[in-house]
Amino acid sequence: MTGRSDTAPAEHRPEDPGAAPAAAGTGWAAAVSGFAERNRWRLVGVWVLLLVLGALSAVSLTGTLRSGGWDVAGSGTVAVRELLSEGLHGRGATTAVLVVHDRDNTASNPAFDQRTREVFDQVRADPRLRAESGFGYSTLSPLARGTFLGKDRATAVTSIGSGLDDDAATKELPGIEKDLHARFDPQGLDVALVNVQIFQGAVNEDAILSLVRAEAIALPLVALVLLLLFRSVVAVVAAMATTLTNVVFALGILGVVARHVELSVFVQNVVLMFGLGVGVDYSLIMIKRFKEELAAGRDVPAAVAGTLSTAGHTVVASGVTIIAAAAALFVVPLNAIVSLAAGAALVVAIAVLVSSLLTPVLLHLLGHRINKGAVRLPARLGGGAETATDEELTEHRWYRAALAVMRRPLAFLAAGGAVLILLAIPAFSMTLSLPDLRMLPESSPVRIGSEHIADQFGPSAALPIQVVVQSPGPVTDPAAADALTRFVADLGTLPDVQVVNSALTAARQVSPANPFGALDPAAYDRLPADAQQGVRYFVTPDAHRFVVEVVPSTQPADPATERLLNRVTDRAHELPAPLTAEVGGIAQRSQDVNRVISDSMPLVIGLMLIAVYVVLLVSFRSVFLPLKAIAMNVLSVGASFGVLVMFFQYGWSGGLFDHSGFLVSFVPSLILAMIVGLSTDYEVFLLSRVREEYRASGDNRLAVARGMARTAPLITGAAVLMIVVFGAFGLAGNMLMQQMGIGLAVAVALDATLVRIVIVPAAMKLMGRWNWWPTSPGGSHASER
Repeated sequence: MTGRSDTAPAEHRPEDPGAAPAAAGTGWAAAVSGFAERNRWRLVGVWVLLLVLGALSAVSLTGTLRSGGWDVAGSGTVAVRELLSEGLHGRGATTAVLVVHDRDNTASNPAFDQRTREVFDQVRADPRLRAESGFGYSTLSPLARGTFLGKDRATAVTSIGSGLDDDAATKELPGIEKDLHARFDPQGLDVALVNVQIFQGAVNEDAILSLVRAEAIALPLVALVLLLLFRSVVAVVAAMATTLTNVVFALGILGVVARHVELSVFVQNVVLMFGLGVGVDYSLIMIKRFKEELAAGRDVPAAVAGTLSTAGHTVVASGVTIIAAAAALFVVPLNAIVSLAAGAALVVAIAVLVSSLLTPVLLHLLGHRINKGAVRLPARLGGGAETATDEELTEHRWYRAALAVMRRPLAFLAAGGAVLILLAIPAFSMTLSLPDLRMLPESSPVRIGSEHIADQFGPSAALPIQVVVQSPGPVTDPAAADALTRFVADLGTLPDVQVVNSALTAARQVSPANPFGALDPAAYDRLPADAQQGVRYFVTPDAHRFVVEVVPSTQPADPATERLLNRVTDRAHELPAPLTAEVGGIAQRSQDVNRVISDSMPLVIGLMLIAVYVVLLVSFRSVFLPLKAIAMNVLSVGASFGVLVMFFQYGWSGGLFDHSGFLVSFVPSLILAMIVGLSTDYEVFLLSRVREEYRASGDNRLAVARGMARTAPLITGAAVLMIVVFGAFGLAGNMLMQQMGIGLAVAVALDATLVRIVIVPAAMKLMGRWNWWPTSPGGSHASER
């Protein structure tokens, strides 16, 4: 929603015979309105030109976005990737596992070997892959390749080292993957390349398809809800035009920025989801206010100025709050998080500018035609509380509901708070992880290939914990060799270990009594060809680097895998000098990301809450109202996170959503930023009207009831729009978009219902005149009732 003070004070009501005429807008509002009126056609031309340029730039955005940004500077993950990128056979700047599953043959049939070998030769010869070496089933002799054959004896794997860097691999490998599937699937072969870069590339492509599906659902529903709220076809078209302008402008700017700065591919999801949600919300409040100004008898220039001075002021306050909340995420030292936060802040900033500068142009052009295409609706759908007299308002359901709550404020406050606290309890068991295969469709070749590996070789066979031990001298030195022998043996005894792979496996087959003797560089040329491959996959030619791979028996995102990772890390750091070790792999990367986010959260939350406090303090000159708002934010955020944990981590959604067993690492951070901004939006909107009513009557109880009744229809309508947008992304998207969309939809629903209808009026009744301390909006006759 939007942090707005779009109030319709009692003076504006035509039904009030004693009302003084309202100002048509003062200061900047009158100036902007006059400028928009005088230059409306020039500004329309600029608008159209910017739309065309933005659309052209946005088209190129997908090709310039990056899948990375999740590396923690100085982490073991980065160090291990660099150490494994050169000097090792079957590895490279990018290492992929080639999976071949023969649906018609097994290893006992000679055709199986022939077919798998042909696949390997064709893959390795593909110039796009820049293959440098291979190690596995297709490179070893029949006696040495048993460990690379699956339990079904119809699945074989071979590791391929590629010269592609991380970003190039993410862009190139998905295309190679599609070609492999198209070429070999008709031959009865499931062929796939599996690694992190291919997975990220596939996720990027699926994210685009998810966005298209979400937009196809959201836009028609948004148009329908706007029609119910505006009761005018022209008003709906105007709102949709300004909303889509926000998105096009934001994507266009990002298209330029992404050519020079690394931006996460998920920034598209954020911009579209937040741009549609916030954009349609701002359009609603601006156009609805304009229609009310016209209905009050004002001419078009005065109506536009009045809209800017009220709704425009509110949109600016709302945008500043959301931007500040998103900017708080800049302290997280992850480029992906920073780029996503920047995307959110950018699209909201553009929404504010469009509402303040371009929407007035559109309103001047349309004038009274904003009401064209009128649609008749039943009275209960048409609202009317915004302009009702005080006597008429007493019959309104929102007015009666507020009075009912305030008759027993303590009981309702306790009940509402208890519900939010109960919903928040599961959040304490939240598990975070990076996205996994479940983000991809079941038909994805990447997912099929990865599932073949998991089924045949173990759930983490393709994603082991990697330990790179370095020594200033050869690891064949007796002291180093003894330490490494004990280290490898110790790792094999840890819980949840499926297997420990190292050069010792191949070396013991050649020299059981002295395996490290077989690792001596001087002895390498005398080793059998199979042993040479096995040694060079784990040990560099100078024998200064020694690689150990620990394959967990559990999924990478399983808590047991994290416990194993910690034990492996502890053992690695206990190696005697001069040996040093770095630990990496996907489990380590996930842990690095989670740790950095967790360490940054206290500062992030503190900055967000300070922003909320400052905005509300400036808006209402009250010390305690901002504190109440912060308490409500904490409760609603906790409840939203609890619901996410129940749906996605516990799987309590009845199959409606993917049961991932975890939340994607960065989702809670983004949801937090949006919830804080949106909650403040509702707060400013509601309390602005309550303050107006309090100034007019001096009665706290009546002010709360009237303010709630007059703002509830618009708050409810805006909330429905938000829920439609976020819900569409949640229902139509992949796992990431599901979690973001549903989390935001739940947060908006809780804030617009339980918080605003029950908790806020109960708390304000209990606080009485302390709501406004140290100022006194109601004057000396203010009542605490």
